[in-house]
Amino acid sequence: MYKVAVVGPSQSVNRILTLAREIEQELEFVPYIYTKTTEVKDFVSNSESPVDYWLFSGYIPYKIAVNTVGEHENFLYIDSGELGIYKGIVTLSHESRKLPERISIDMIASYCPDELSQLEGTMAEVYIKRFDVEVETAELFDFHYELWKQNKIEAVLTCYPTVYEDLQEAGIPAFWLSPTRSEIFHSIRMFFEKIKTSYYKDTQISVEMIEILDYDTIKERMRESYQLDYLELHLKKTLIQLCERLDGSLFEQGNGRYAIFSTRGAVEREIGTLKEKVNYLSVEAGSGIAVGIGFGQTVFTAETNAYRAIRESKRKEKQDIVIIQEDGAMIDAVGAEEELAYDYRTDDKEFLAKLKEGKVSIKTYKRIESLIRKMEWTNFTTKDLAIHLKMSERNAQRIVSNLDRVSLIECVGEESHYARGRPVKVYQLN
Repeated sequence: MYKVAVVGPSQSVNRILTLAREIEQELEFVPYIYTKTTEVKDFVSNSESPVDYWLFSGYIPYKIAVNTVGEHENFLYIDSGELGIYKGIVTLSHESRKLPERISIDMIASYCPDELSQLEGTMAEVYIKRFDVEVETAELFDFHYELWKQNKIEAVLTCYPTVYEDLQEAGIPAFWLSPTRSEIFHSIRMFFEKIKTSYYKDTQISVEMIEILDYDTIKERMRESYQLDYLELHLKKTLIQLCERLDGSLFEQGNGRYAIFSTRGAVEREIGTLKEKVNYLSVEAGSGIAVGIGFGQTVFTAETNAYRAIRESKRKEKQDIVIIQEDGAMIDAVGAEEELAYDYRTDDKEFLAKLKEGKVSIKTYKRIESLIRKMEWTNFTTKDLAIHLKMSERNAQRIVSNLDRVSLIECVGEESHYARGRPVKVYQLN
């Protein structure tokens, strides 16, 4: 059973837990309640926290968590938008028996919805306090209180429950901007779907093909047959240690090729160990090592993808680890800085016809497209492609020229870094 941490102030956590337990019975929920948002840092940075996923009551604790430990795929927050704002206005109108025309709102700077600008156009006065996640709640209270003292506002909408309580105590009409029941319900449903998807993905079958290149040449170098036996013993020992980490099974296929059957989750968690063992095997054997990994729902699919992946690995000058996923998408240079993920299949006949006319393979085009997306380039040069795709600049120029000819790439300008020499052409994808 997965454990889910629910992080937020007590009011929010209690609401989320009540609804979450109604929807999902198979998960264990662990409340992480704070009185100050700074406590979130301790929650997420504590490696002893026995949870698999983190569900935050709002964007503020989520952002603090991300700032503390970085982006994490197991983090999700309850999203809220215009409904909370309009609910607050309606509630305040009901309590005061009139529609407030002058209000103040506090909202995190990087998360101000478009509805605020619409609100400014419909009310007489709207004062907005945009703040950073590290803000002190006293600063927010003072902002609203000063406006109230100067008779500039009639009511307040605030993101912090403690600020709401302090304003109420000071006699200022206020509303706490918290997610509505429907927003909580929608976010929780999405979160549970994500957990289930992750579970099925984690338990997919994985086949790792590991092949010692030039194995026949290695055998010829061995003066005595015992030397080859000793080498194979060393290699098997290393592979068995790897199996232990992957909780997998080792099968020898002969002539320097081995297969390990495991799960996708184990491989993705131990990719660093896999790279380390492959480097060690390369040194021991005095040869390059090709590694192809296949994922699939069945053994047949995973094994088929592994054979395709190892063929791709063997074609490379540097034998990087290659993964082919269950949907056919390929990941090059796994675990390396230059890692790229792309799908080299398409049913777009017009696009395929252009590639055929330009004599460029779909895999090459998809690698270029994936690199541009990863690097967030608005434009690029052939030298950029050559450096990051580990190819000669001449080859990059040929590919780009062919793609330009069939209008899949467009020259958008030139740049010159030197007083002499021809300027370098700058391109972008069409």
